[in-house]
Amino acid sequence: MNDERHDPFREARVRAVADTGLGAGGDPVFDRIAGLVRNLLGVPVALVSLLDTHRQFFPGAAGLAEPWATRRQTPLSHALCQQVAAAQGPLVITDARADGRCEANPAVAEMGIAGYAGMPLTDTDGTVLGALCAIDHEPREWTEAELSLLSDMAVACSDSLRLRITSRHAEAARVSAAAVSGQAYAASQRSELLLTASVLLAGARTVTQIVAAIAQLTSPAFAPSHVGMVLLDAEQRLEVFGADRLSDDVTSRWVSFPTSAPVPAALAFRTGQLIASGDPASIRADFPQLADDVAALGWQAIAAAPVPGIRGPLGALTFSWDHSLHLDAAQKSVMVTVAGYVGQALQRVIHLEEQNTAARTLQQALLTRLPDTGQIRLAARYLPAHHGDLIGGDWYDAITLPGDRLALVIGDVSGHNLTAAAAMSELRSMLRGFLIDRLDTPSAMLERLDHANHALGADTIATVLLAYLDRQDDGSHLLHWSNAGHPFPSVVTTGGEVATLPGTDPLLGARHRRPRSTHHYRLPPGATLLMHTDGLVETRDGVIDDGFARLHQFLGGHRDTAPAALADQLVEYADTRIREDDVALIIAATAPADGLTGRPAAARCTGTA
Repeated sequence: MNDERHDPFREARVRAVADTGLGAGGDPVFDRIAGLVRNLLGVPVALVSLLDTHRQFFPGAAGLAEPWATRRQTPLSHALCQQVAAAQGPLVITDARADGRCEANPAVAEMGIAGYAGMPLTDTDGTVLGALCAIDHEPREWTEAELSLLSDMAVACSDSLRLRITSRHAEAARVSAAAVSGQAYAASQRSELLLTASVLLAGARTVTQIVAAIAQLTSPAFAPSHVGMVLLDAEQRLEVFGADRLSDDVTSRWVSFPTSAPVPAALAFRTGQLIASGDPASIRADFPQLADDVAALGWQAIAAAPVPGIRGPLGALTFSWDHSLHLDAAQKSVMVTVAGYVGQALQRVIHLEEQNTAARTLQQALLTRLPDTGQIRLAARYLPAHHGDLIGGDWYDAITLPGDRLALVIGDVSGHNLTAAAAMSELRSMLRGFLIDRLDTPSAMLERLDHANHALGADTIATVLLAYLDRQDDGSHLLHWSNAGHPFPSVVTTGGEVATLPGTDPLLGARHRRPRSTHHYRLPPGATLLMHTDGLVETRDGVIDDGFARLHQFLGGHRDTAPAALADQLVEYADTRIREDDVALIIAATAPADGLTGRPAAARCTGTA
């Protein structure tokens, strides 16, 4: 381990680190850079680490475990980046636990460091202030591409540190000279721009939102006339975004172009380098095929920065100015960093879309195709919660059984995510198997399901309502059901009378081996049975009894509505309220009796064990 007492760069480093004004707390710009490194390199932890007299601290961190995530610092005894400072160059380690340079470092065990790659962060004098680190908890052979990307990000990070130092020096000197004042102001504006970019892009969830965000990236120190983006599409062409703010003539000709096109965006995409032409003469010399369009738009300087992705470049950002502009190193650093932010936002959008696609596919696979029952008309719907999850633990089911019997199921595993959906799928599949396997009472079936849930170690907590409908010779149907903690079903008669079918037992998974009850009710001809999850009647602030009252009032006013139309209206009814839970519902309507007049005789509800 390096001894700070013999470090010739120690005083310069400590002074420069102090001049950054950073400490053991998160900084938005450096947290964003750490997050970008973590995502692009696929490592669990990424750090912006700086060294002072007695510690290393982390103004940028992503994936750091406790207590380090709160402390944001360690003693120098834990600082692998001391070796980066001592060597004045990168430190790349495949397995820190077996590497003589660091195996005795307490951070290896305490912070779970195995693979480590650290690139030096420097000030304008070249003094190493710390390191941009990528950390893996498993041994890792770092590729040249990964190290090159980490090195590029370290350059951008160093530029941000230099901007901070320059800005603080200028402030301390009270803008002693016009040149220093201009540099400090530009540095401050660029830092503000980077922070604005990180905030705007952090909230983007679609490509359209990303384009809208980058269109706002202007400041006095960095004021392009236009910012656009091109992205690689499914046909391996670069699709243009943001051109709708240009003239129709240009927009119609620049919808997309091949990656081999002789234009700045394609060249930046191919080479991975920032491309810039700072005046009309340079544009015409570098990109003659583009020069007339650029002149027609009034642009006198153009640039393009590649947008990085995990598996290669995703596209490029394009910038244009209505005046000549030869970019300096700080401005180029801003463009590269913003492009990195955009790449991170795009990766998030891609990930969200993949998740949404998987969720939609899984939910559709779990939604049962309703059987054709002849005498009973069925309808069912599933509505995800308002917070945006596309899949959850609610489900419905309908199965025809021997003896003209129809089994109906409605259930709810707590949660609305893939974990809840997986638990729901397991319960649903077990219950389907039990129903097909043998004829038994609803209570016996739920007892078997509860036992299997416990015996297989799932211990899933869920509410389930299982009902059988058996057709009788007089056109009525006998309803037998057992309720494991689920909202009561409702019945609507042809006369508009709405009845609740009470009776409930403990939830599945709540109390093992508790006896359950089977209840009975005669559905008259033309009656409608509604089974639903609690999302249909519960709201954030309301009382559930009021929810049932409103639902029954709604049902009474729609007594003559066909099941499919009623299901659609119930979805609209549910979607007018702020819900935190999913909604699943299934409707069964019995056929009306021929020539039936008047209100049917009241049916009797009974229960048996």
